[in-house]
Amino acid sequence: SISIACWVVVFSPQIIENFRRSSAEGLSVEFVIIWLAGDVFNILGSVLQGVLPTMIILAIYYTFADVVLLAQCFYYRGLVFRDPRPDIPTPATNAPTETSPLLNGNSTGNLNVPASSNQHVPNAADVEYTPSRSRRSSFRERLTSIDATHLSPAAPMHPQPNPSSPNASIKASRPRNWAQAILFNGTVIILVILAGFLGWYLSPASSEKNDKDQAKGTNPASHPSFNLWGQIFGYICAVLYLASRVPQLLLNYRRKSTEGLNALFFIFACIGNLTYVFSIFAFEPVCSSRGGAHHHGRWQERSCTTDEARAIYGRYMLVNLSWLIGSLGALFLDFAVFGQFWVYRAK
Repeated sequence: SISIACWVVVFSPQIIENFRRSSAEGLSVEFVIIWLAGDVFNILGSVLQGVLPTMIILAIYYTFADVVLLAQCFYYRGLVFRDPRPDIPTPATNAPTETSPLLNGNSTGNLNVPASSNQHVPNAADVEYTPSRSRRSSFRERLTSIDATHLSPAAPMHPQPNPSSPNASIKASRPRNWAQAILFNGTVIILVILAGFLGWYLSPASSEKNDKDQAKGTNPASHPSFNLWGQIFGYICAVLYLASRVPQLLLNYRRKSTEGLNALFFIFACIGNLTYVFSIFAFEPVCSSRGGAHHHGRWQERSCTTDEARAIYGRYMLVNLSWLIGSLGALFLDFAVFGQFWVYRAK
């Protein structure tokens, strides 16, 4: 229940951050696309394998939330499916030589006006934030810039400004010291955990559900079975989940910044994955046998022997192994993102 509460709100901080900044530059579009693909296979594998109902519910919710994040990326950045790659800047020299062209990159384009000596020369940091040399305008620009003014050559439609330039329109985050950040984030985390606990408290007791299963003459938890395609989709999902973090780590490294990312996005992902893994490990083997005429042939719960409990638990863990690998792997990679938050905190 705590895992569900975390995953329900996990995307909200980043969605709000993108909306507040009117930009999605800090979020890797490849990260979202691969994560969305992983969620699709997660739904297929969870349904076919018949895992915990909470796992199926979360997989469906992830998919809808991924679509919202991807729509934000397309809205603010245009219909691009790859992250910006840093271009290697060409070294510029101020002193002309015999082989220097009359018009170089620092020229103003007017033969009568020399290039300014204090003209800004692009450096590596400027290029790192530039998505591409021929950047496509975003959907937002196309929708908001259609008017008669741009029919005049004197008022062309300009592309979205470079986020690193002084005139960038992206709203900067409000400065917040460590104490304020810890207090705010800690309060939000505690509230979400309490909401999950409350959801479990108000839900029907697990013993009542077991009684219903026994009344139907079935006890699927006692004999977890493998589904071939469910396992295949589950492992594909695990690989995609692990691969999804790599583009975000690379984008942060190229930009030397985590600006535009909301820390709560990854904090809730870590707590959600951790409690998700705990919920799988917390499985308790149940042994059952057919009752006699007195019990009308229904399944009757009994104590498992050590060997029976070990065999049932081992089989159950193998059935859920792909989901464990995906969650634990993503958890460690999210810790790497936290490391980048710390390394690039000055920016």
